[in-house]
Amino acid sequence: MEFAVLATDGLARFGRLTLARAIVETPAFMPVGTYATVKGVTSEELRATGTSMLVANTLHLMLRPGVEVVQLHGGLHRFMHWPGLILTDSGGFQVYSLRNRRDLDETGVTFRSPVDGARIFIDAERSMAVQRALGADIAMVFDDCTPYPATEREASESMRRSLRWALRSRQAYWDGDERRALFGIVQGGMYPCLRRESLQGLVEFGFDGYAVGGLSVGEPEEERLAVLDDLAPLMPVPAPRYLMGVGQPDDIVAAVARGIDLFDCVLPTRNARNGHLYARQGVIRIRNSRYRTDLRPIDEQCACYTCCRYSRAYLHHLDKCREMLGARLNTLHNLHYYQELLKGLREAVRTGRLESYIAAFEVARNEDEAYGKRFAHP
Repeated sequence: MEFAVLATDGLARFGRLTLARAIVETPAFMPVGTYATVKGVTSEELRATGTSMLVANTLHLMLRPGVEVVQLHGGLHRFMHWPGLILTDSGGFQVYSLRNRRDLDETGVTFRSPVDGARIFIDAERSMAVQRALGADIAMVFDDCTPYPATEREASESMRRSLRWALRSRQAYWDGDERRALFGIVQGGMYPCLRRESLQGLVEFGFDGYAVGGLSVGEPEEERLAVLDDLAPLMPVPAPRYLMGVGQPDDIVAAVARGIDLFDCVLPTRNARNGHLYARQGVIRIRNSRYRTDLRPIDEQCACYTCCRYSRAYLHHLDKCREMLGARLNTLHNLHYYQELLKGLREAVRTGRLESYIAAFEVARNEDEAYGKRFAHP
């Protein structure tokens, strides 16, 4: 893997991530394809939205369909017919989400499968083996996601466990085979000293990229931004920076301005299925009766497949009838919106116009009180 920062504007970076399979310009957004699918869209449709890189999940694919099935197809790319890059999450966050059904110790985590209730054990070594078998372009170390809120002692214990697991992940992933791209994950809760210690330890181990984990887990926005304000300037310049699980469009804009390169989040697809559509003027709740006779597209400036063909009234009708086509069309639009947002951010950084781009974004966002922080997640 190679990564080059080609231009900067303040702390923001325009870069190029190069792997054998593809080249991706950053900052970039990765849709979430947990089960080897971004819900409701084909790989061809996903490419048409401007997507070149996505996230799949190690733990869920290990449970269903099982690694052996993916290997029969020659890896995850052929299994899901995806020509772009795939980053695999290690399963650490999913184990965190099952914290009421797990037993965690230094060796790893034992939990009850959400599929059939069977007891499953996963540790750093198994996570790395599964990610290798899946054929990920970029793998993530196995980590212990620090909950929110957490005391400093709890956050410290969790962070140091993640560091030990990161070293085990590194040794397992690069042992006896060609070196593949592996990212470390910075933990430490909301405590700057712990975040710095985590980053320093990971940099000493040496990874291809560095992710900020343990955010978007219920903390207020101001605490999340404080973590990025303190941490991002300390992260290695020649390595990509990945903010895991974030987020809303305004969250992404704020993080790009702080020097983050990669993002993933379920919001554009999940909100699409719940009738919440992103537009330059705000968020449109297509279930609202006001759209029953609205002949306009979702966004009159949008060139996505949906906006070029269908009215708000038609999408409202599909949603009311619970037709699966409605969720698909909504998803195509939301993904296109996110990719256009990132494309605009890349160009703004490249040309030194980020401040004016963000100002225009804020003006458009504030035209609708339903947008941004006032937007209620489904």
